[in-house]
Amino acid sequence: MEGEYATSDLVEYGYNRDKKQGHEQIVISLLCNKDGCPIAVEVLKGNTKDDTTVLDKIDDLRKKYGFENVIFVGDRGMITQSKYEQINHNSVKVISALNHKNIQDLCDKGVIQMNLFDENGIVEVIDKNLRYMLCKNPIMAKKEAKTRQDLLKMTADELDKIIDSTRKIKNSKAIRAGKVVNKYKMAKFIIFDGSDENLSYKIDEDKVQKESLLDGCYVIFTDASSADISAAESVKSYKRLMQVEQAFANLKTVQLEIRPIYHKTDDRIKCHVFICMLAYYVMWNMQQRLKPLTDTDKTAGANKKYSFDYIVETLKTIRLDTVDFMTAKTSIKSTPNEEQTQIFKLLGAKL
Repeated sequence: MEGEYATSDLVEYGYNRDKKQGHEQIVISLLCNKDGCPIAVEVLKGNTKDDTTVLDKIDDLRKKYGFENVIFVGDRGMITQSKYEQINHNSVKVISALNHKNIQDLCDKGVIQMNLFDENGIVEVIDKNLRYMLCKNPIMAKKEAKTRQDLLKMTADELDKIIDSTRKIKNSKAIRAGKVVNKYKMAKFIIFDGSDENLSYKIDEDKVQKESLLDGCYVIFTDASSADISAAESVKSYKRLMQVEQAFANLKTVQLEIRPIYHKTDDRIKCHVFICMLAYYVMWNMQQRLKPLTDTDKTAGANKKYSFDYIVETLKTIRLDTVDFMTAKTSIKSTPNEEQTQIFKLLGAKL
């Protein structure tokens, strides 16, 4: 939010997911269907935490939309252990993912083994009332290994500079070294010995090797029965969270630019957010209709021709101008080219 808000029930300081400091904010709760199509939006107080909205949204699904059997899909930050127990107590089933520590704990307890992770399929393990879907992504495995290797190298380079330094600085070498390993989040792989002038370190290769076994591995868990949802559909449901994340990204910065917000009354703030959601609803439906065009373009990344931005820019060249010269007035309408005609046909729209 921009400016000062003297009286508002919505605008507050809170945890900012984009690391923007010094700004009051609002929190948006967006409800999408399983395909990522927006259904409803709500504006919440700026200091609202993600996990505090879970039970309220589940109640909404039951009361507003009439769903009786609900399986709630949430990311690891939203489905904490305490929150899982609350949700479970309300007779709602859950799908979420484990972090690396949780996976390692299951391995240590003998519930799962690392050799069960398979690049070619999903392996399901059942323990008491929980089902664990073990998956492995070889592309992600290479990426995670490279990231760790790069971070370890940057950590080692900075530690070497600190240890070799002869300058007298206020903070000791140990304090500066601690800040470095915390900055790169590599503390668990570094073993220090000595102190200050005699400080030395080494990389714990055993821990690096143990961590590398988890590269590309992820575990989706659910307490829903296989009769309610299959293992494959459970994994697919969790991956669909990316579509909701994409919806938020589009709302915030990509095409619709919901911010900055300058409105000074709560009603106008809510209207602004609702209009942006309607715009995203139109954009989402356009993207579905344009799939025969966009899906045929196999080029990846920035080189992809038929992106949504490109299509919008292409349509912007179509104009309707009114020419008023003295007593004569006439309208001049652009004639769509072949590409624009194809886009209009797919959209089901007419000039």
